[in-house]
Amino acid sequence: MSHPAGRVLALLELLQARHRATAGDLADRLGVDERTVRRYAATLVELGIPVLADRGRHGGYRLHPGFKLPPLMLTDDEAVAVLLGLVVAERVGLATELPATATALAKIRRVLPAALADRLTAVQEHLGFTLRRPEPQARPASGTLLALAAAARHRQRVSLDYRSWRGELSHRDLDPYGLVFHAGRWYVTGHDHRRGEVRTFRLDRIGAVTPGAATFTVPDGFDAVAWLTRSLAGVPYRHEVEVLRETDMVAARRRIPAGVAELTASGDGVLLRARAESLPGMAALLAGLGCAFTVRHPDALRAAVAEHARLLADWAARPAGGQTRSPRRPLD
Repeated sequence: MSHPAGRVLALLELLQARHRATAGDLADRLGVDERTVRRYAATLVELGIPVLADRGRHGGYRLHPGFKLPPLMLTDDEAVAVLLGLVVAERVGLATELPATATALAKIRRVLPAALADRLTAVQEHLGFTLRRPEPQARPASGTLLALAAAARHRQRVSLDYRSWRGELSHRDLDPYGLVFHAGRWYVTGHDHRRGEVRTFRLDRIGAVTPGAATFTVPDGFDAVAWLTRSLAGVPYRHEVEVLRETDMVAARRRIPAGVAELTASGDGVLLRARAESLPGMAALLAGLGCAFTVRHPDALRAAVAEHARLLADWAARPAGGQTRSPRRPLD
């Protein structure tokens, strides 16, 4: 950093890394005197970067937040962290509008050293994901996400336009209790004044969000994540299932994904309640959980479990030298 321009940029990096720094501390870090620090700070101001000087005993220099986004000074490790975060966010659906993620990635890549950019490209080309890529239309607008987050923080009621899965449009007054990212989609959970109850809405189906003057109080102990997973587990399907699993709650939660079923501790084990469209599919799920269980209802699930067991026995009996096609229908 022998060149003055390099030290000016180093000053910007130091100010970005901390809330406030004294002239003496900055001078020690840059290897210059305090008068030179003041000159460097003035240079940043001339470049349009809002550096503020606080006078007094505890004064110093700081960046003015919110005026404009100054150029970010990132180390190689920081650039790697940001790029990988953007790649993962885009892949799992955590990002908002797709163009914003792509343009941010492109801007950082353009200023990376060639060797580091090449290594990161190699990581991206050979990075696999076990999660399914969400639909592009499931991405919410950044403005929607930020508006709801601000309303949840300040306990401020909002008005919003919502489009249901059937395409029906409605206007809602919502007390947003919390935001949840689940299975590639963003959700907001809160009190819906139109229905008079707690509801969950997908952000990608929300139109205009308008903050109101009314405020609200979140119920004591309310957990937005737990509410969402219970809601998804209770989505109406053809069959209501209740099974007692002979295991403990820790092991049950490890094997049953959130949103698949509601789990309740019982004296005899863990009670699993869920809704299923396919009983053969539920039988296969239960068989793969690795513990004994008792079907409480429906009775048709018992028949599905028995059929699944017979199918497995048929497959186990196949000779190693030659397979014969099973006469039974494969599982749904």
